[in-house]
Parts: sequence; structure tokens; C-alpha cells
Amino acid sequence: MQLLSRRSMLGIAAVVDIAHHARPAPVAAKALAARHALPPRHLETLLQALVRHGILKGVRGPRGGYELARERRRITAGDVVRAAMTATALDDEPAPSSRLVEQVIGPAVTSASEAFLAELDRITVDDLVRDAEARSVFGGAPMGIDFAI
Repeated sequence: MQLLSRRSMLGIAAVVDIAHHARPAPVAAKALAARHALPPRHLETLLQALVRHGILKGVRGPRGGYELARERRRITAGDVVRAAMTATALDDEPAPSSRLVEQVIGPAVTSASEAFLAELDRITVDDLVRDAEARSVFGGAPMGIDFAI
């Protein structure tokens, strides 16, 4: 089970793809779309969001495209997902399809999703209620008073 949206998966795939292919020239959105079997229009809003968040840098001109805005070891998948979540998703957004997504990105996201769910499995409703009561989130009613009639 994957908990990330298609847009987030595509964002991670796009950044990894650009990190790999952006030497010596920036990666054109059209080439990126072709490698992931997507129409280019599905990428533009996402790529612009990644630029606004300082993950990618847009390069103008006939050999323009996108390249990483900072060292790839300084960009986390979490950074990319947060940026991708700000991009407007299209209603008919297709899922990215490529060997990169199927063999690398998909398994990593599935593993992260399982770790996330495993962490949630350790937290019970009782844990959350006790934490909320300890922080007086519900107001000033003292603990231990039963209001049931």
C-alpha cells in the first residue's frame, strides 16, 4: 500500500531523473515526460512548484530545462513530497510509468509507507487520549470525572 499521491510519486521520480540526466545539460520537460510516459502538461505545474521550493532550477533558452538547485545529497524525498503537495493536481492526472518508478521509486515509497503505518500501529487511541489529557487539550475538566448519565 502506498500512501503518497501520484503527484508526490511523480515529483520524486522527476527529481531523481533530473539528478541523473542533468549532466552536462539541463533536462527538458518534454524528455522527462517521455521517459515516464506522461503528457508534458502534467509536469509543468509540478516542476514549477519544485523550482519555487528551491529543489530545481529552471534554465531558459534553446538548451534549457531543469537541473537540481542544490546538491542532491541535500534534497530529501520529504522535501520533494512537501513541494509536490503544493502543486495543483489535475483531475485526470495519470500515474508515472517508467522503469525508474517501477524498480526504484515505487519500492522505496512502499517501504516508507509501511514504516509510516508500522509507526502508527504503535500508537493507540488510548495513547492519544492520554496525551491530549496530559496537555489539557480538552479544556479544564479534571481527569477521572465521568459525565455519563
